[in-house]
Amino acid sequence: MTYKVKLQVFEGPLDLLLFLIKKNEVNIHDIPISQITEQYLQYLDLMKMLDLNIAGEFLVMAATLMHIKSKMLLPPDESELAEGEEIDPREELVRKLLEYKRFKEAASQLQDMEKKQKDIFVRPASEDMPDDLKEAGSDEVFFEASIFDLITAFKKVLKEIPKETFYNVVKDEVTVSEKIHHIFHLLVKEPALSFFTLFKDAKSKIEIIAIFLAILELIRMKEITARQDSPFSDIMIVRNMEKVHPETRQGENNDAGKPTAG
Repeated sequence: MTYKVKLQVFEGPLDLLLFLIKKNEVNIHDIPISQITEQYLQYLDLMKMLDLNIAGEFLVMAATLMHIKSKMLLPPDESELAEGEEIDPREELVRKLLEYKRFKEAASQLQDMEKKQKDIFVRPASEDMPDDLKEAGSDEVFFEASIFDLITAFKKVLKEIPKETFYNVVKDEVTVSEKIHHIFHLLVKEPALSFFTLFKDAKSKIEIIAIFLAILELIRMKEITARQDSPFSDIMIVRNMEKVHPETRQGENNDAGKPTAG
């Protein structure tokens, strides 16, 4: 599969490490480097398999983690022990993570302030908005799923799909473009769907990958958002009602809506 997804807000290696630290509920000052390194490499392998546009920084971080892991397996430096200043190999990484975490939290606070400012003038709920989202109201808090949340859910899909599915020979070619249109049409009928629902009829590993790449592409196009009620909870794929174009709205009335890339 040669389709390569390039996300404008693709998180970097430090984001992945913070994600894994939070997901594993470990102390950032005492990172279980062997466990985190293993999981980091697993995510890297999945990203390569999906042919995502991986920046070189991910590979540099992988090498850094492997170096730290090897240093922690070796006996401590005698010169450091003599001076009574044994240096933790993780110290520099922890410093970078804490500094990056502070910047992310500050950026998040600024973003929240911007959203609150926009919400001063309340806009009436769209008639096309799903009832469950209407009832939730503007006070309902949603978390936008990160790329790593999506990859985690994708890992779960691969794990739960029956093994025979991976060996099915599908004669018809599966393309990401077709899956983009298929997902869009599903969301025309039902504007909010569970992430896992989109994979339930997949008949091959290639089709599963195509569906996932289609989801990423629709997110990049801002046609959909991936939401969670809380961090690491189930992901809902929600259609972006602000991007419903007149021709699409007319198509919906005729049960023949067509996606328009914005």
